[in-house]
Amino acid sequence: MSHQTGIQAGNDVKEVFASARGGEEYRVLKIVIDDEQLTVGTTRKASKTWDQEYDSLVLPLLEDDMPCYIVYRLDSCNNQGYEWVFLAWTPDRSSVRHKMLYAATRATLKKEFGGGHIKDEIFCTTKDEMTLSGYKKYLTSQAAPQPLTAAEQELQQIKLNEVQTDIGVDTKLQTLQGVAFPIHKDAVAALQHFRDKRINYVQLEVDSEQEVIRLCSTEPTEVKDLPMRIPKESPRYHFFLYKHSHEGDYLESTVFIYSMPGYACSIRDRMMYSSCKNTFINMVEKNLQIEIEKKLEIDNGEELTPDFLYEEVHPKQHAHKQAFAKPKGPAGKRGVRRITRPPAEGDEED
Repeated sequence: MSHQTGIQAGNDVKEVFASARGGEEYRVLKIVIDDEQLTVGTTRKASKTWDQEYDSLVLPLLEDDMPCYIVYRLDSCNNQGYEWVFLAWTPDRSSVRHKMLYAATRATLKKEFGGGHIKDEIFCTTKDEMTLSGYKKYLTSQAAPQPLTAAEQELQQIKLNEVQTDIGVDTKLQTLQGVAFPIHKDAVAALQHFRDKRINYVQLEVDSEQEVIRLCSTEPTEVKDLPMRIPKESPRYHFFLYKHSHEGDYLESTVFIYSMPGYACSIRDRMMYSSCKNTFINMVEKNLQIEIEKKLEIDNGEELTPDFLYEEVHPKQHAHKQAFAKPKGPAGKRGVRRITRPPAEGDEED
């Protein structure tokens, strides 16, 4: 788009631009097109903060029937120097020729001045838009979310309704997959220690009154101790670091155990633990980066024998199934002969 009209900036204009970009000499520059060249029409120096003198310096530069370009220096800086506002003034009363000429040369001016110094670019047709109030309205509109089509609004709502996970103490989420209670900070710390293998066992409970998942125990535990860790009258979530050997290799596998002692606990507890379980596991795996090798559900601790645990973590693989054996026919007589095809024409029937 640059130089579409063939209009360029002369050396004197380039020198003014370089001086403006490099220091505090100028607050505002008015640039016009004169004799098919970009020309600096008016300059003003800064004496106050940018917003205090904005209207008094910008508005007198405007003509009711002639377009122009105005670059106004802010007090903020970026990595290239001071930031500037680029105002393209094109009043409705100006001629079509001038409107087209200034519109086609705008990219050239931005290139000559240096696009990296321009923070905001505003196209204005009325003086209200050129005021400080108009500039602030422009900033507000830019900060507001863009209008969405019906399809975009629907997609945005779907994203808002997607399942999220939060491990904070103060947040609880209702999701399609169940209830997500926050995890108490003590429980989070214990799970982090478990992840780092500083402890090998964590037991947690769902506090349905306070709607939070709390820490119960981090007592050192071996396989033989597991049955004693399972409460007989209340459900619990357990994380156990299962240390064992498999096919000559030493392994440490994380096992999640959901213990639910049947009808020894209340219906409310059974529903609460069941509803929270999947979302809680999702939190632990995604947010705390704990990889769970095996998830178990048990009724009582007596099930957690060494053999049971080993077979659950390393289930036997059946290489092949026995081929189906076709049953043999009856021994002895083969039975009465059956006709397997209709008689040919001309054959006599018995």
